[in-house]
Amino acid sequence: MNAPLPPYPASRPRRLRRDAAIRALVREHRLAPEDLILPVFVLDGTNRSEDVPSMPGVQRQSVDRLFAVAEQCLALGVPVMALFPVIDPSLKTPDGREALNPDGLVPRTVAALKARFPELNLLTDVALDPFTTHGQDGLIDDSGYILNDETVAVLTQQAKVQAQAGVDIVAPSDMMDGRIGAIRSALEGAGLIHTRIMAYSAKYASAFYGPFRDAVGSKGNLGKSDKKVYQMDPANTDEALREVALDIAEGADMVMVKPGMPYLDVVRRVKDTFRMPTFAYQVSGEYSMLKAAAANGWLDHDAVMMESLLAFKRAGADGVLTYFALDAARQLQQR
Repeated sequence: MNAPLPPYPASRPRRLRRDAAIRALVREHRLAPEDLILPVFVLDGTNRSEDVPSMPGVQRQSVDRLFAVAEQCLALGVPVMALFPVIDPSLKTPDGREALNPDGLVPRTVAALKARFPELNLLTDVALDPFTTHGQDGLIDDSGYILNDETVAVLTQQAKVQAQAGVDIVAPSDMMDGRIGAIRSALEGAGLIHTRIMAYSAKYASAFYGPFRDAVGSKGNLGKSDKKVYQMDPANTDEALREVALDIAEGADMVMVKPGMPYLDVVRRVKDTFRMPTFAYQVSGEYSMLKAAAANGWLDHDAVMMESLLAFKRAGADGVLTYFALDAARQLQQR
């Protein structure tokens, strides 16, 4: 407060809540379809669709089935689709070499979607967990420790392959040290100067990722292992600012906090500190939690969906990756 407010009855805050028109007039934050990014899971093959049991309403789909999803994004004003591959288990190896295949699932999906929908922006995940037999985001040594610099070398090649396929945004989600700088240098060196980097800068070792790992088939590979030696401790927020600062200095165009609602304090600190384009990921566990409560009649599905997404905007996020993107955009068009 810059100045004390006059006391009641001179101040009656409820005057500004009396009717819908005035509530809209003084509304501080707004959610729009262009704030949303839709994550999708892509399968190899044609005319394939599989439900993800732990994520009601979400499916793994072959690229031809994703054409209809892309059309919905464009019709509803959702500007970006984020692609997450579901790789055949026979292609998984300890070193995740399939991630570097220029004819692999991700490059082929990007090429097919960009050829048909050039105006739709595509985002691809840069990490090795969908491609490795052990389910980790990087290479491992004989003791099972995730190697940093060796992994960065592979991630750099992976990002370059994706960019050459035509993707608009590469999003390193691995949390290795120095990978943003290495990827930026490689893209610049290859003349891929227009490819944006959205860095998963503050990605926490969260228990909210379980349904996603089911969806991409990495949960069984990961087993009882965890990712705490490279993803962040949920107790830390100052560390998040250091991670974000490093990624910005290395050439990130946008930064991300993940998960979403349990970490809105981090989103606010990041936005206030850096004033950079800041995104948050409403992750699979958050989505499934709300879906389950709504299915049981404990919560109003549409109301909590829209309230949760507005909370990201209020916390300072410029955009949100959410599996609710299409449903939320429909709600916004109807208002």
